Amino acid sequence: MNFIDELTWRGMIHTVMPGTEEQLKKEMTTAYLGIDPTADSLHIGHLVGVMILKHFQRAGHRPIALVGGATGMIGDPSMKSQERKLLDEETLRHNQEAIKKQLSKFLDFDSDAPNAAVMVNNYDWMSKFSFLDFIRDVGKLITVNYMMAKDSVKKRLSGEDREGMSFTEFSYQLVQGYDFLHLYKEYGCRLQLGGSDQWGNITTGTELIRRTLGGEAYALTCPLITKADGGKFGKTESGNVWLDPRYTSPYKFYQFWLNTTDADAEKYIKIFTELTKEEVDELVEQQKADPGQRPLQKRLAKEITTMVHSAADYEAAVEASQILFSNHAHEALRRIDEQTLLDVMAGVPQFEVSLQDIKDGIKLADLLTEKAQVFPSKGEARKMAQQGGFSINKEKVTDIYAPATTDMLLQGKYILAQRGKKNYYLLIAK
Repeated sequence: MNFIDELTWRGMIHTVMPGTEEQLKKEMTTAYLGIDPTADSLHIGHLVGVMILKHFQRAGHRPIALVGGATGMIGDPSMKSQERKLLDEETLRHNQEAIKKQLSKFLDFDSDAPNAAVMVNNYDWMSKFSFLDFIRDVGKLITVNYMMAKDSVKKRLSGEDREGMSFTEFSYQLVQGYDFLHLYKEYGCRLQLGGSDQWGNITTGTELIRRTLGGEAYALTCPLITKADGGKFGKTESGNVWLDPRYTSPYKFYQFWLNTTDADAEKYIKIFTELTKEEVDELVEQQKADPGQRPLQKRLAKEITTMVHSAADYEAAVEASQILFSNHAHEALRRIDEQTLLDVMAGVPQFEVSLQDIKDGIKLADLLTEKAQVFPSKGEARKMAQQGGFSINKEKVTDIYAPATTDMLLQGKYILAQRGKKNYYLLIAK
């Protein structure tokens, strides 16, 4: 597999430094990509870089995932309007371990293959520098003029807030540049990968390598991913879409990809899956022939949910997504976990009811009119039930004067009442 060709058809290349492709064709090459460890989970904004590392390893090369423990303590000024909060070492170490666990689903760290992935943390070498050592040994190699010419610096200095940037942030490109130099010396790393906003920082590294060792090093960046409407990729009303199920459930994760537009799905399926060009082209043709079936979105959601979570999580997400539209979903309702149930029911009217009332066998008619306003009256409830239009937990109920029971409680506390085809109500027993 030719790495450059593979990324090109997938739309994952922004800029390539001359000589990069020749280097990759010549021999197995080591490349690194930096990952910001400011949280103990990656989010889907990180996935572009992670997929580039995955393709790089598939092409027979060795990827290095660099967790920026030191640079995470500073904050990269690129494309940012404000400085970030700084993290302590204990938090950074915790985040590093969590990130490696997630990356292990994409990269082979553990085999004895010559191109097995490596994870490093730049805190391990940067923390050994004193300030005087760094400005003497590294700072003297790059001029202020060179650093000021970088777009990331110029944008901050000319920003509307007029606060400029701190020396801490200004020094960031020197620190990242030294990372490249260190990895070049310790691992023979010849290539740095990153987003297009990182070009200035990456080329500072290639310049350091050239000036100190006379070595050749290379750079490759990918475009920053946006939505077809120009909106920011990966953000929802509730914030980032995380890879950790504690922060974004597999059901919500699956729904994010399933609900992408046709234009975005056609772009994302190339970037976020390993499907071949032929497979993608066939899906695009199917989409054009019958857009209502949404084959692109369905396959995208399947591939990426399975890769990030598991096949079982994908199947559960599909099953959960069909609950509100299926008349035979009572068993599925009993199987899904509490968080998925709440995610599915997001937007459904909710009522708190007394758990004791249910234990005492309150009549459904009283529960659904006096305790929760599912029906405006018992007469309407009776009429709806007799016509087969009322369900509890997706099972038809014809006798509204039957008692409520604790057996009706999902996860020990929820009851899903359905009035007619589309009106759902979630009762929460407390």
